[in-house]
This record gives sequence, structure tokens and C-alpha cells, in this order.
Amino acid sequence: MIIEPGTPAPDFDMPTNGGGHMSLTELKGKTVVLYFYPKADTPGCTTEGQDFTALSESFAARNAVVVGVSRDATKALDRFKAKRDLGVVLASDETGSVTEAFGVWGEKQLYGRTYMGIERATFLIDGDGVVRQVWRKVSVRGHAQTVLDAVEAL
Repeated sequence: MIIEPGTPAPDFDMPTNGGGHMSLTELKGKTVVLYFYPKADTPGCTTEGQDFTALSESFAARNAVVVGVSRDATKALDRFKAKRDLGVVLASDETGSVTEAFGVWGEKQLYGRTYMGIERATFLIDGDGVVRQVWRKVSVRGHAQTVLDAVEAL
């Protein structure tokens, strides 16, 4: 499934770091930045998490919640968040239902090897649960600022 701007975001319900829990329904009324990343504590994913963390106060000032999603177990997310001092919510999609609903789980290639994995992508969801912007095949450098600019434009 391909999620496009203007369509309702698929609801999600995931465990988060620190023993928490988060669903889109619970976030109604807030702007949600849902960013998908391949694996906790890898270079690109660390940089992306740190960049969103550096801007976390600016997102919060605009009633926006930033949620990073991977298929890592919550224990791995807890270690990642503590080790890298991340200030964003990290959600675990171990079942793969959310990555599949958002269309970010698919075939990838690295060094000639084909495997299944998460496409680095970000979805900007408004307070009514409607997708307002989608970034696919994200390049990490400058991405968090680009997303913040889009939040400010809502």
C-alpha cells in the first residue's frame, strides 16, 4: 500500500521505549511526525534520531510529537535511546504491521545482496489523522529541519 498526502493515516498501536505505549488515536489533536528507520544504533539511524532530538523543543512548541519506528524490540530501543541520549519517542513494530500498513517494508539491496527491510521514510500527520506530507528514501542530512519547516507550514 502506498500512503499519499490527503489520505487518512493508518491507525497504529505500538509499544514504546521505557515500557510505554502509543497509538494514533491517543495522539488525536497533535501533529505527528512518524519516521521509519531501519535499525537502532546504526550510523544513519543514530544521526537521524539525534537530529530530531536537537529540534525536539521546536517540534513540541508546535504541538508536534516525533515518533521513530523500527522493528527492533523495545529493549533494543531502550538501550539505543539511553546510549545516544535521544529525546524522541521510539516505537517498536516487531510484528511488522505498521511498517506494512505505511508501505515502508520491502525489498532492499546492499552490496549486491537482496533482503527485506525498512525504507527510511517520514510521514507528517495532522491532528485529524490525515497525512499531509510524505518523504520516501530519506537522505538523513538536513531531513529533520525539512520536516520541522513542513510542520511550521501546517
